[in-house]
Amino acid sequence: MKISIITITYNSEKTLEDTIQSVARQNYPDLEYIIVDGGSKDATLDIVKKYSNVVTKWISEPDKGISDAFNKGIKIASGELIGIINSDDMLTDNSLNIIAKNIKQETDVIYGNAIMFGGGEKQTIVVSQLIR
Repeated sequence: MKISIITITYNSEKTLEDTIQSVARQNYPDLEYIIVDGGSKDATLDIVKKYSNVVTKWISEPDKGISDAFNKGIKIASGELIGIINSDDMLTDNSLNIIAKNIKQETDVIYGNAIMFGGGEKQTIVVSQLIR
């Protein structure tokens, strides 16, 4: 099953590299990684270009907000499953293999656990598992 991951960015030079590296560590065999940038003025695009071996497709142009950016990515995605992670988020190792192994035909939405880092503390927030 092909999985498309979409990351939207705007002036994300401080966090984007960690996001991209977390996608690169997935070792999922059929992965498409799309970055949609809103026309960043910082070094965001330099980071995207640095990881051209990981980033399959990218767009950089002004958008009409977060939903417009997500929709641009969805339009060019070719995966059977589409995942969205923001430019300051990271996937835990092996996430995509676990999802692909456990997804059912009737599944519409997949949630996972979130681990939040900040202020020197680590917090775990349990969101959900699978929604059918």
